Amino acid sequence: MARPGGPVTIRQVALHAGVSRQTVSNVLNAPDRVDPATRRRVRASVEALGYRPNRNARNLAARRAGLIGYCVPVTNTPSSFMDRFLHLLTAEVEGSGRHVLLFTSATNTAGAVDAYADLVAQRAVDGFVLANTVDQDPRHQWLADHDVPFVSFGRTGNDDQPGPWVDLDGAAVCHRLVDRLHDLGRSRIAFVGGRGTTAQNLERLRGWKAGCTAFDLPADRLVFAEADTVEAGGVAMRDLLDSEVIPDAVIAVSDPLAVGVHREVRRQGLRPGTDVAVTGFDDSPLASVVDGGLTSVRQPVERFARTVVDLLESTTGANGDRGVLLPGEIISRGSAPIRLTEQDLNEWESR
Repeated sequence: MARPGGPVTIRQVALHAGVSRQTVSNVLNAPDRVDPATRRRVRASVEALGYRPNRNARNLAARRAGLIGYCVPVTNTPSSFMDRFLHLLTAEVEGSGRHVLLFTSATNTAGAVDAYADLVAQRAVDGFVLANTVDQDPRHQWLADHDVPFVSFGRTGNDDQPGPWVDLDGAAVCHRLVDRLHDLGRSRIAFVGGRGTTAQNLERLRGWKAGCTAFDLPADRLVFAEADTVEAGGVAMRDLLDSEVIPDAVIAVSDPLAVGVHREVRRQGLRPGTDVAVTGFDDSPLASVVDGGLTSVRQPVERFARTVVDLLESTTGANGDRGVLLPGEIISRGSAPIRLTEQDLNEWESR
């Protein structure tokens, strides 16, 4: 929004942010030269004053498109968590003076890179944010080989994954869930995983197994749901309840699966939270639809979006290989009345 005396200038932004005009220019045109805290302060002043640069002139001079590509996968089971991430990512990218270009493509086939290659050939974007990563995801290596800036939200499972990334420390928080459920006296802790080779599924499974091993608990109560839905969670729980020794706790890799588990426990005459403790993932609105609430893992989605953009802005030319792991926060409710410790709180706040 223009001020009464005309459009807002870089000088006014600099005065408002308490920095030099060159620093404002760097934030707008070469943000990798400015530390993240200063970038955020300048962006706040840009927003507060309503400064709008001459985008056409700026992009022409810098040979930039002013767009960051993001692939929205075609799926029958949309994720409220990923929808929220995309909303926050869009706001963060716009705060850096650019916009998000949405497109669709396969993400786990041999042709997964075709849409990316087309956008690169057209010089339609300045870089990409990759999400919905899978094991041995081909997109990362192709973009790195072609010197295209990108940041990955999630890991691929490759030890030598190219490019910067940010991800949840899923293994650590699932290990901690086993620890806290064991504190409740649970000794038969099952795991309901998701189909597919996503790195997040593998990491959470690894954390559950490590937690069981640490407490000398059996790690054989494992079921993979056919889809990320409430119905699939109920089917998975029926399989677990048909075994000779039923579990006294279940860790599900998503809230929809956990709600299905919870409903099936109740349907079979057992008491969720008492006979069988149930935990989910993402702390979605679904966590409130079950009696007493669903214990779930809250992901730091705001920090994910902010870190992705910070990593992308610090990437110029060849991609770096910096990875950032962020912790999950256990939210205790009636489905599994976990007693959180000082360690849990310190872990969340320190990272």
